[in-house]
Amino acid sequence: MAKIHSTAIVDKAAILADDIQVGPYCIIGPGVKIGRGTNVGPYCIIYKDTTIGKNNNLVAYCAVGGDPQDLKYKGEKSYLIMGDNNIIREGVTLNRATGEGNKTVIGNYNLFMTTSHVGHNCIIGNNNVVANAVAIGGHVIIEDKAILGGIAGVHQFCRIGALSIIGGYTKVVQDIPPYSMCDGNPARIYGLNKIGLGRACIPSKKQLLLKRAFKVLFAEGFLLANAIKKVEKDMDQTEEIKYLLGFVKSSERGIAHWKKLAL
Repeated sequence: MAKIHSTAIVDKAAILADDIQVGPYCIIGPGVKIGRGTNVGPYCIIYKDTTIGKNNNLVAYCAVGGDPQDLKYKGEKSYLIMGDNNIIREGVTLNRATGEGNKTVIGNYNLFMTTSHVGHNCIIGNNNVVANAVAIGGHVIIEDKAILGGIAGVHQFCRIGALSIIGGYTKVVQDIPPYSMCDGNPARIYGLNKIGLGRACIPSKKQLLLKRAFKVLFAEGFLLANAIKKVEKDMDQTEEIKYLLGFVKSSERGIAHWKKLAL
């Protein structure tokens, strides 16, 4: 049976699993759905039309599914969809989408640290770490296993590739390629995220191939179109190389520039 504190306010139209916990002074709005094993800590607000999956932990004082902070928003029906096993720490804000029927989507096993923010229409994948006070603008895509350092800011419509790491205070205004280590204002590529690649059990031979591809794509001064052709022609097309090339080819905001340091 759900454990709902006597001071919590739960809308009659909310659908709650029978084993969740809702702490003191929480507010849960209409159209909210919360899955089994989820904990909603004290003073949390879950606004309307928000779906939260299983085994999530909303620690305290977070605001989930609020209206998008977007002047284009005119009250249309939109959603926030969260998967399973996420940790949402104190003061985190996660906004619904702008546009009729649109969604902000958060996957599984993500950690959002204190006072971080996810804007409208974002798509966040799985196993990401978003550190304290990170601000993620609208329409941002973060793939899987990325780490964003504290107080980093991500401009709207940017993409952050899988297994990348972004340093604290970084200003991201262009796409961050997968497997990269980036820092600065604006963000610059410093090299491969070797620690992340090791943790992901990427074999050393594939890491060496990625190192070579990074040099050609970002460090040697080729026009990007020519660099892509060179990597396609001269290097084994492993799954990681194909993913890297696909990410670069599909970039609309452009790729963060190289810092001109040795890999």
